[in-house]
Amino acid sequence: MNLPISAKTLLAVLAGALMASAALAQDKAVSGDAAKGHKKAAMCIGCHGIEGYQASFPEVHKVPMIAGQNAKYIVAALAAYQKGERRHPTMRSIAAPLTEQDMADLAAYYETQGGPRAELPKEPALQPDAKVAELLKKGVCASCHGANFSTPIDASYPKLSGQHGDYLYVALKSYQVEKNPKVGRAHPVMRAQAAPFTHAELKAMSKYLESLPGDLKTVPQSKFH
Repeated sequence: MNLPISAKTLLAVLAGALMASAALAQDKAVSGDAAKGHKKAAMCIGCHGIEGYQASFPEVHKVPMIAGQNAKYIVAALAAYQKGERRHPTMRSIAAPLTEQDMADLAAYYETQGGPRAELPKEPALQPDAKVAELLKKGVCASCHGANFSTPIDASYPKLSGQHGDYLYVALKSYQVEKNPKVGRAHPVMRAQAAPFTHAELKAMSKYLESLPGDLKTVPQSKFH
């Protein structure tokens, strides 16, 4: 079942407003230096530099792959943790002392750490089954993240293809959480999109997105660099 047209229109308006706001912020944003970001990444590699590393909060799941992710999205995510718009005690403590320049440098580093971008088809070669296809259509996911879920319409949105499914599931559920001081995400577009789904449906979509090829990876790192 598709979302009512009024809901689709609201999502489009919200997405447009957020993109306009992000574009305005980008005009004022500092430029990131990947080499400097490499030197600042020591606090990140203990989780994001270990293949298969699992977090235990708010439940056990693999930490997201961020090498190859859009720099603009990484900056937006760090800023959201810093402001408390994303509620996660560990990530907030890491983001709290960062300056805008720090965020830009780290984001530039992780975007380039992924190496050359993969040659991805415009639409996934692996098509979802009918049930998952209907769920993705209901959530209008491709309208923001691209038909292959790795070419978002704005770089402040994340690439999803190939991301760990258990992380995506936890992230999607967090948009449904309200009035919890330690867990939840306040992004208005994603909150509206995630709200109608059951946890089983979110898990099914996440599992499919994980199965797709993409740019994201974990690059093993030593803290001694």
